[in-house]
Amino acid sequence: MRELAPEAVLDFWFPDDGHWTTIESHRAFWTWRMSGGADTDIQKRFAEVTEAAARGQLDHWAATPRGRLALVIALDQFPRSYWRDEPQAFGQDIKTTRLVLEAMDNGHYDALKAPWEKQFCLIAVSHCEGPDHLHRMDLCVERTRSLALDAPEHLRIMYLLAIDQTMLVRSVVERFGRHPHRNSVLGRITTDAETAYIAAGDFPHQRKFPTDPAEVEATLRKRGLM
Repeated sequence: MRELAPEAVLDFWFPDDGHWTTIESHRAFWTWRMSGGADTDIQKRFAEVTEAAARGQLDHWAATPRGRLALVIALDQFPRSYWRDEPQAFGQDIKTTRLVLEAMDNGHYDALKAPWEKQFCLIAVSHCEGPDHLHRMDLCVERTRSLALDAPEHLRIMYLLAIDQTMLVRSVVERFGRHPHRNSVLGRITTDAETAYIAAGDFPHQRKFPTDPAEVEATLRKRGLM
């Protein structure tokens, strides 16, 4: 079945449709993926892939850089759509993070050409809770800064905003040591500080990126990124 091939995952998640040619089309590329737009397609087309990856049946994909990238998407992004609002959505986070960290050591990460491919690897690392989470967030900030330097000039401002986004996630991890918005799904006790944070609803993963040039510039200057 073609959907069980890494190429099917990559063709779906990273289509050769020219999304990188303009900032507007590239912003749409990110918005669709990060705001639940892919949920229906993943649930219909990639249920078997998502379940097989979670069972460890696709681990052999990690033998090549692009196969590993497909496995990271199948373990990190697909479960969040397939098992949305269920504990299983986060069940593969540790394994995925290990795959990405290993990729940084064995050359698979550097072998990826597009900054948006590498960014999804870093997103997976930022998703994973654990005692070394803050250290890993520092690594994500550092790597995202590098991606901004390597991004095409006409897209660079989006990857500067990605630094800002990563720093916001880091601030949440620094405050709470985890992602509090998951507490209800995972049946965890919520602290008083987390209750206030959740009530405010200002979650980095639900943030709408500014599109007005003046607002973008103000955001980046606030973070010292311009």
